[in-house]
Amino acid sequence: MRASFGLDRVTLGVPLIQLGCVWLAVRLGHGPGLLTTLALFLGASLLGWGRAIAHKRLIGDTPTSRVASAAQGYVELRGRGQPLAGAPVLSPVNGLPVLWYRVVAQRRNTEGKWEHESTVESDASFLLDDGSGQVAVDPEGATMLVRRKDTHTEGNRRTTQWSILRNDPIYVLGQFTTLGSIDPDFDLAAQVRDLLAEWKRDRPNLLARFDANQDGEICLTEWETARGAAKREVLSIQNEALSAPEAHIIRKPSDGRLYLISDLDPDHIARHFRRWTWFHATLFVGGAGTLAWLGKQGFF
Repeated sequence: MRASFGLDRVTLGVPLIQLGCVWLAVRLGHGPGLLTTLALFLGASLLGWGRAIAHKRLIGDTPTSRVASAAQGYVELRGRGQPLAGAPVLSPVNGLPVLWYRVVAQRRNTEGKWEHESTVESDASFLLDDGSGQVAVDPEGATMLVRRKDTHTEGNRRTTQWSILRNDPIYVLGQFTTLGSIDPDFDLAAQVRDLLAEWKRDRPNLLARFDANQDGEICLTEWETARGAAKREVLSIQNEALSAPEAHIIRKPSDGRLYLISDLDPDHIARHFRRWTWFHATLFVGGAGTLAWLGKQGFF
């Protein structure tokens, strides 16, 4: 089965820009417009090369973590796909349960060529289980590199589905976050001060709770009673949070780094980006050589 290299918009857009530049250069033939077009082609090739090599290095340089011991931040995880509890995600093609799908519909035109009709992609999260724990994987904004591909043709319509199924191997590179955990810098004294400040803003309720002698003022002894109550409430909230089960999630990094979900081996993925590196480097060198030759021929 071939992999569907579902590239992000920039990575996918660079070859389209290069192709458009070649078409425009042929149409222009000569003149200052040709120089601008070739410069844009070189810039796009350099951008594509830089992104491909950066992605390849991220995959090679980020060590694999375990869910149970993963640090908060950018991580690499490997495990098996499992569905979340609740209603299953069903394929729109055959109605069977899947973890993720992308369905592309095409229609044959009068010239016999396939034209894109629609693309539908699931956005429901699923679980990655590596034996040490489970993490919810949010596919929104991810580059999906998926091997399973099924094509069905009926008359002038063709439907292609890429999918991830239960127990498929899952590789994820993204932002790991634990929800429901206590901040290691939790400051008890600061939390107590904040709660007391909130109580002071509601003076009638503060007096009703802590004005023992009912003189309309909070004396030092009564204030210490209020402080003790605030401390007990803060500790109670902290203990409740600590006793709650933690939920791990991995999603698209906010800093723009590669967010990758795949059922392929990381070495295979690295080779994919290595091929893109050589592709863009070759186009850049060829474009630079063409630019130099056209300059000598007096095209500019």
